[in-house]
Amino acid sequence: MGLLDKLSSLFRLKKREVKVLVVGLNNSGKSTVLNHLKSDDDKITVEPTVGLNVEKFKHNNVGFTALDMSGQVRYREVWEHYYSDCEGIIFVIDSSDRLRLAVVQEELELLLQHPDTVGKRLPILFFANKMDARDALSSVKIASALNLHRIINKPWHICASNAVKGEGLDEGIEWLTQQICENIRKE
Repeated sequence: MGLLDKLSSLFRLKKREVKVLVVGLNNSGKSTVLNHLKSDDDKITVEPTVGLNVEKFKHNNVGFTALDMSGQVRYREVWEHYYSDCEGIIFVIDSSDRLRLAVVQEELELLLQHPDTVGKRLPILFFANKMDARDALSSVKIASALNLHRIINKPWHICASNAVKGEGLDEGIEWLTQQICENIRKE
């Protein structure tokens, strides 16, 4: 980033565009999260993602390009092809799906151990989604089950969320925006 770019960023004369990867198992609510973050004019009827969808939304002075990755088993190996080009990760977890928490943990470990993420200060935002479900685990229990405390080389944050109603999403995106902007300032 050149001196003019840095100065214009400091004075907010230039909007910053960032790319984030949105991952999670199928039916966790990834597309619903993104749909809620978009402007009212851009909202759509949410359907299961097959492969990859590209969505855009804005938060504060930052424009996000979100790669909404399918969470079906056959598409999860595609996630890794986008790690090197993203500036943050949103990992959506169905907090009511206790049976698949072990699968979530496996996918998270693969992500954290991938060569394109290991040496990168890549912020990870976890949404413990579907908190409105009667049998939902709290975000604290999910963090414990996934051993998130062991992530020491990347900033991470977990938010309880209900993507249908938009609860918890603004808090999470605010944190992610701050982390990405901090990384940009350090460049």
